[in-house]
Amino acid sequence: MWRQPKAVWAVAFACVVAFMGIGLVDPILKPIAENLDASASQVSLLFTSYMAVMGVAMLITGVVASRIGPKRTLLLGLAVIIAGAGLAGMSDTISEIVGWRALWGLGNALFIATALATIVNSARGSVAQAIILYEAALGLGIAVGPLVGGLLGEISWRGPFFGVSALMALALVVTVFLLPSTPRAARATTLADPFRALRHRGLLGVAVTALLYNFGFFTLLAFTPFPLDMGAREIGLIFFGWSVALAFTSVVVAPRLQLRFGTVPTLLVNLLAMTATLAVMAVETQNKGVLATCIVVAGLFIGINNTLITETVMKAAPVERGVASAAYSFVRFSGAALAPWLAGVLGEQVNMHMPYWVGATAVLLGAGVLALTWPHLRGIDADEELDEIAEAEAITVGSDS
Repeated sequence: MWRQPKAVWAVAFACVVAFMGIGLVDPILKPIAENLDASASQVSLLFTSYMAVMGVAMLITGVVASRIGPKRTLLLGLAVIIAGAGLAGMSDTISEIVGWRALWGLGNALFIATALATIVNSARGSVAQAIILYEAALGLGIAVGPLVGGLLGEISWRGPFFGVSALMALALVVTVFLLPSTPRAARATTLADPFRALRHRGLLGVAVTALLYNFGFFTLLAFTPFPLDMGAREIGLIFFGWSVALAFTSVVVAPRLQLRFGTVPTLLVNLLAMTATLAVMAVETQNKGVLATCIVVAGLFIGINNTLITETVMKAAPVERGVASAAYSFVRFSGAALAPWLAGVLGEQVNMHMPYWVGATAVLLGAGVLALTWPHLRGIDADEELDEIAEAEAITVGSDS
């Protein structure tokens, strides 16, 4: 699995840097609120604008990549992230930061969907092995992000934004020189393709499951810094523990559980465990020790879920992997964009427990949707070799032209 072409490693490195951007911002949510006199719900819009734009923009990633090629799409996405993060760091109002985070979301959409498809298409071995490599990059990036964000946030809340911009510039240089030129697709993707892909009940069911799961995930990520009421460094260390747990289970634990119990049974138990964790946070919201422990424990379940859901998406429908990724990401990100804002509003207007109860209910509903989708996911545990899939897709494209 680890013997891969340099193109795969180039994109994987860029993924590490890209996913650092998620954790870098989390430790500074409360400092931003304090310095800019903003409420929890206003600050949570940093996640909402980011995910809403990213979700909608996922619909155009395939269109862009099929016309200008994956490498140019990756570089365009990185350039947009550099601009969005840098401008957010120079902003003086919460509205400006929210707006530049939306631009950042556009860049992430162009980069992430194309990066996953590029790794899966370029890697040697099976789909599962390629996705584990992608999740390893994701896990490493998320693990380092909160730690760096906490350290930079101690200096200034602007520091993590400038840090992301600088690291993205490094990722852009690496991608330029290490990723070979990639040709345009034989058939240009249209805006309608992701919606056609969602006609497959397996893919649609997995996408809705991910939407509901992300509702709980982003409630935890965006709201918990407020009841914790700690400094940027302390919150960064807690979320560093969360991300290390996430990285470990996504790369080491998830494949073993999948091999022994199967993908869907493992996901169902995992979603129920995540539901229970959020319920404990709802009951013990005022206990900082319990909250901190639950954050780290949740990382264990999130890592398993990320790996197995991503692999399931790649196999759930007989469509091109880039199209499947775009369709799935559109549903989960655009829908889950509501979660951070709603969590802030519920915390302000109801009580600090309610956001976690809502998040737990959403994840439980996700388990129910996945159980109903199970009959449409038969055969996803078959070991598919990437070379064989690529050959099949080439035949399909040839027959369509």
